[in-house]
Amino acid sequence: MKILLTGANGMLGRDVMAEMAPLFQVLPYPREVLDITDRAQVDAAVATVQPDVIINTAAYTNVDACESDLAGCMAVNGGGPGVLAQAARSCSALLVHYSTDYVFDGRNRAKPWREDDATAPLNAYGRSKLAGEEAIRASGARHLILRTAWLYGLHGNNFVTTMQHFGRERDRLTVVDDQIGSPTGTVELAQMTRALLAAGASGVVHATAAGACSWHGFAVEIMRLSGLGTPVDRVDSRGFVRPAARPAYSVLSGERLRGWGVTPQPWQRGLARFIASQSK
Repeated sequence: MKILLTGANGMLGRDVMAEMAPLFQVLPYPREVLDITDRAQVDAAVATVQPDVIINTAAYTNVDACESDLAGCMAVNGGGPGVLAQAARSCSALLVHYSTDYVFDGRNRAKPWREDDATAPLNAYGRSKLAGEEAIRASGARHLILRTAWLYGLHGNNFVTTMQHFGRERDRLTVVDDQIGSPTGTVELAQMTRALLAAGASGVVHATAAGACSWHGFAVEIMRLSGLGTPVDRVDSRGFVRPAARPAYSVLSGERLRGWGVTPQPWQRGLARFIASQSK
């Protein structure tokens, strides 16, 4: 299998590369080489590689910055996937694309969000990612859209490394406790991607670690596993105003993921592996 990987130098892209390269022929295209919003560049890359699969890890991921750069985030997260989908259709390739829990409004706390639940994003980032999903579906290309959440990894800035930094520099931390989700490591997401490819999965699949916590609970576990004794206080999100609204409950159902034979690991286990890997 020949894979064209976009966003190859990013936090997720590097772990997808590491997971896929031992098994498949992976042609990595970092952002500096391939702009997924540029149709001519994308068509040229696809013509050169002739991939069986295109995996798109390129994205505009700064949620708050999206609020003031609507055109930029919509171009990358909304238009770019459509460009890739058209190119994938032209060579009969499967497009694997990553979306987000933020396509939901988070107002339903009764049960985790299923793939067919109604979407209603609260912020520009979520709207741009939903636009990307819609562009892919409208293209007619074969596709696998993986909605994930609360990503962290070794190769980029993320909540875990931020909390570790603050935990070493400050006497106390204050973290919101009324937003619930499923922290997911990029290594685990890459592993789930490989398994779903092997299973022939398609359509929309929710792919996160198992279980859920608040950002406060996540921070407490980060402090514990990192050997930091920094106390973490709780705060209501109304007292921690940010440019982009966040959903209060964005836990994603893993039912369809398990239906494809992939069993997600508890988020605590993935976090422990991540922190252990930092010392290596």
